[in-house]
Amino acid sequence: MNNKPTVFILGKLPPPFIGPAIATQLILNSELKNKFNLIHFDTRINADVASMGKWSFNKAWKSIQMYFHFLKKINQYQPDLILVPISQTTMGFIKDAPFILLAKWKNKKVIIQLRGSNFKNWLNSANSFTNFFVKKTLKNTNGVIVLGNNLKYLFSSFYPNKSIFVVPNGANYHIEKRNNHELNVLYFANFLPSKSFDDILKAVLLLKEKNISNFQLTAAGAWDNKQFKNKCLNFIEKHQLNNVTILPPQSGKEKMQLFANSDVFVFCPKMPEGHPWVIVEAMANSLPIIATNQGAIIESVIDGKNGFIVPSENPTAIAEKLETLLTDKNRRSELSNYSKMQYKTYFTEERMVENLEKVFETCITPTQ
Repeated sequence: MNNKPTVFILGKLPPPFIGPAIATQLILNSELKNKFNLIHFDTRINADVASMGKWSFNKAWKSIQMYFHFLKKINQYQPDLILVPISQTTMGFIKDAPFILLAKWKNKKVIIQLRGSNFKNWLNSANSFTNFFVKKTLKNTNGVIVLGNNLKYLFSSFYPNKSIFVVPNGANYHIEKRNNHELNVLYFANFLPSKSFDDILKAVLLLKEKNISNFQLTAAGAWDNKQFKNKCLNFIEKHQLNNVTILPPQSGKEKMQLFANSDVFVFCPKMPEGHPWVIVEAMANSLPIIATNQGAIIESVIDGKNGFIVPSENPTAIAEKLETLLTDKNRRSELSNYSKMQYKTYFTEERMVENLEKVFETCITPTQ
């Protein structure tokens, strides 16, 4: 007889290849399935990045159908715990809330998960009714998972400390062999204005003006909007940045080969982040990282140890750190070694599974 507790995992699956979808896929395929009956409930509605956050009658109708399907699945499987990722926008949270309320109506335990860090900023800018609705909805949950200790404060007014759990992203990777020998800087994220790819291009130009161009910048991702795409591509053409290569979204072996072929990883968002998967992937590939202080990034990128933390929207700072890493092989090697150690210690799949297992067991069978 199977006595394993049953846990519903709500969430999207790729495509599109965005952090939350990748996380859901990894959890479902992890060793957690040996300890729990993991039942996935796919909440995916958007087919691509561009359609995310845009309302339509078709998407609203799909959401209503999804709630009825969710109730049917609860009756079928009788889960011991339901994991519900929540959004940090008003429209997104309104879409997520029925999962929580329906689960509690069926007397099921619910734990929510935030894969970002903009929750408090959103609530502070929202109206009083939205704040009231969020507070009432969260009272129907048994706790929350955040991606780093730096993010526990987001929920300190909603939960006692013991009900705020920290589970950083973690995964195991098959590391590809290097295919080239030139210095390569990698940017791997969707080309959103909030990710500040334009600042990285400005940093490359600053290096060119200092006659430092003995490296290749490889950037891979999906374009969010035509205006930002034109802005970046025109900048590359205008300033003849011949050492910049733009690639479409990559996944699987092709994606990991990009990381394997790189010497430095640069990711400098100017808006709140959670714990980006690309940071974990960069550490797994022993890459020094240049990043900004957003979300839980500074719990992975330790300034001066396995990379550098630079101010947001500061191409000059990015250029300075790139120059250090591109011109000082010994320094680059030191940070590379620490990056790999940081990954092995804190961000493997085994560590993430261990953390999630503790959370699930605590919520299913809480101690007195």
